[in-house]
Amino acid sequence: MCNEVAPQLCENQAMSEAARPIDVSPDFSDLFEGLQAIFDSNRTRRLDWRAEQLTALERMMTECEQELMDALRADLGKHPQESWTTEISYVAADAAYCRKHLKRWTKKRRVHTPMLGKPGKSWIQAEPLGVVLIIGAWNYPLQLVLAGLAAAIAAGNCAILKPSELSPETSKAIARLVPKYLDGDCFKVIEGAVPETSALLELPFDHILYTGGGKVGRIVMAAAAKHLTPVTLELGGKSPCVVLPDADLETTARRVVWGKYTNAGQTCIAPDYVLTDADTEALLIPLMEKAIEEMFGADPEQSDSYGRIVNDRHFSRLSALLQSGQVAIGGQGNAQTRY
Repeated sequence: MCNEVAPQLCENQAMSEAARPIDVSPDFSDLFEGLQAIFDSNRTRRLDWRAEQLTALERMMTECEQELMDALRADLGKHPQESWTTEISYVAADAAYCRKHLKRWTKKRRVHTPMLGKPGKSWIQAEPLGVVLIIGAWNYPLQLVLAGLAAAIAAGNCAILKPSELSPETSKAIARLVPKYLDGDCFKVIEGAVPETSALLELPFDHILYTGGGKVGRIVMAAAAKHLTPVTLELGGKSPCVVLPDADLETTARRVVWGKYTNAGQTCIAPDYVLTDADTEALLIPLMEKAIEEMFGADPEQSDSYGRIVNDRHFSRLSALLQSGQVAIGGQGNAQTRY
């Protein structure tokens, strides 16, 4: 499986030149079996344990805020406010929400018993699955790993976390902090690239959470199918904005600009294009230009609030797109800083 999957993963995850060769085949079987044994001991089923782990995850977001902001700045050029809003506080709020709802989510729920089942009684009882694999993405490298972890903890599972190698500083921070704050017997972080991901996908996980592109999503789903492993795939997409002539165009322009240029546009639900009529377009573009200047100044490249493209390959891909149409606003780039 490793030799078959690795080239496709390499292509679709845009591996950096520094990545290890794809013929390296790590073996995580012992680590996985250790997590299965811990799960079978029933440690993760206890609600008090789950609450403790979720509280620790919240605390990690608070106590390590600056360290995490620095990592996100290094990987994606994120402003501290943006890092806090879209990643750090998001994870903390997710953990708090899960903690507050633990008892209700795990409570036995009575349901209707069909005639053939009587005089028996029926109920639904939520149960942990076992060992979960969480494969994160590079664009929100903290949130997309740790929010999934909060859900896995709340459900009473053990987990292996695989942060994206394309955001190396955040990956290192996760690998350093998770064992410091959380139960190291129950949660493991695997750093690396294609060989590590391929090796992990060989294992019979009880659930896999993957965020990324559709092509790799198919690889993950095919690997999971061999073990009948259920999957949760968040594969992005295209997000149009429909602007009707009677819209408040100033408000619309600010919202479109904010949604698009947060994280330098590297968001799966960022507005990708606008559908409108020609007259509205003529009014909307100048208002968008005004909104950009209000948010990032006359020269957005000098603004510390505007992030950067994650790597050279994606910078080149996006720069090439500028040749395919008419530039309405901006259009400049800087390969050295990936602006």
